[in-house]
Amino acid sequence: MRLLKPGKGLIGVDITSATVKLLELKQLDSSYQVESYAVRPLREGAVVERRIRDIVDVARVLRNAVEHARPSTKKAAVAVPASAAITKTLTFPASLGEDEIEARIVEESDRHIPFPFNEVAFDFQPLGPSSFDESQQQVVLVACRQRDVSQLTDTLVQAGLEPAAVDVESFAVERAFAELRRQLSGEDAPSACVGLVDLGATMNAFHVLRGGRIIYSRDSVYGGRQLTDAIRERYALSVEEAGLAKKRGGLPEDYQASVLDPFLDTVVQQVRRSLQLYYTAGRKQRVEHIVLAGGSSVIPGLAERIAAENGVTVTLANPFHRMKVNRRLNVQGLASDAPAMLTAGGLAMKVSQ
Repeated sequence: MRLLKPGKGLIGVDITSATVKLLELKQLDSSYQVESYAVRPLREGAVVERRIRDIVDVARVLRNAVEHARPSTKKAAVAVPASAAITKTLTFPASLGEDEIEARIVEESDRHIPFPFNEVAFDFQPLGPSSFDESQQQVVLVACRQRDVSQLTDTLVQAGLEPAAVDVESFAVERAFAELRRQLSGEDAPSACVGLVDLGATMNAFHVLRGGRIIYSRDSVYGGRQLTDAIRERYALSVEEAGLAKKRGGLPEDYQASVLDPFLDTVVQQVRRSLQLYYTAGRKQRVEHIVLAGGSSVIPGLAERIAAENGVTVTLANPFHRMKVNRRLNVQGLASDAPAMLTAGGLAMKVSQ
């Protein structure tokens, strides 16, 4: 949806299995300013594998996040999981306008979209002339089930926000990565490949980006919640107590060897396996830099272990490094949450589109 003009704020809302993240950006020339943000925990089971199971509870948490952040706009963007959407590049005669392209997509929907058309939400974007035939143009088509879109937009409305755009998570990640890429030394060449490890509460997403586009992805069902569960079981704590102990420390002396090290070993193995599968898939471009994102990426020692195991440079994601920050915000808190704000940031960056 192309509903916004440059310069106005937009809220990116990222709903994961563990948290709701809200981020408002405002366009400033070639960069952005962080206007407001909030991160709020969700109860277990409210969202499962990026799908909302309890819309009332998620909307309540999001409404609390909005009240805390006090954004200057109500317009918000959300994203469906990449696994719930299909993306195709189609070819049409260059003479067709957008209305004619839309009519052709509807007419030929059974060829392009694997869902009943009356259940589908779709959008498309002309990419310009085909590199093989100037009389043809390329068009990217994105489609998903309408119920996935409605669930997200209904959540926004119940939280008092105005749905302005529904994106795909992978597109949001690419948009945020364009900001991250400016911080990486030596990765400016179009052929350079960068790995992105997004370690959340229950999912570990591994992407390889080249020229700013995702060329390979792999998801694993493993994340920071496994560490929380291990702490809970080892020291007979509640889930809340274990989560706080993971962040603040103060655990017994055997924590490093008996709980943390096995968790780190598993994550490192997951990253190594993902890299191996990337190369096995016939990818010849070597990944020499990995960016860590996600709420669990800041666990001490993780970046160093991944770097040592794979012989690559590893850095923590901070999409706000070059941005100005509204003076009323807690800059230290924002920096602490930055690695987990990649998707929310990418969504809020639609303000410039």
